[in-house]
Amino acid sequence: MPTIEEQNRLGDVLKYEADNLYSRDEVTVASGQNLAIGTVVGVVTSSGKIVALDPSGNDGSEVAAGVLCEHIDTVSGDKTSWIVARHATVSEDGLVWPDGITAGQLAIAIAQLKSLGILVRKGA
Repeated sequence: MPTIEEQNRLGDVLKYEADNLYSRDEVTVASGQNLAIGTVVGVVTSSGKIVALDPSGNDGSEVAAGVLCEHIDTVSGDKTSWIVARHATVSEDGLVWPDGITAGQLAIAIAQLKSLGILVRKGA
């Protein structure tokens, strides 16, 4: 029998957030990406647009700025979405990290999220 895999839902990623959407920010996700819910993101300084975290970047994308709240496909152009930006708890297992991220880069990104009040918890 084939295995059926289902995409994560917000509840698989976001385990706690403050009331009245305090924890979330509406953002513009830069074109040319297909990002899964739970993707750790950065902000390109020159445009203010959200992109997948790039630890080797030097344009702002190397700094973890939040966690994407929905799957979004921006291959055809920029789109508006939501990120968890502060005061929240997220599940480590629900986060999507860049391919090839090192243990050191991962530790830095988790610390950056923590500085925003986003706590990464195993099994949360």
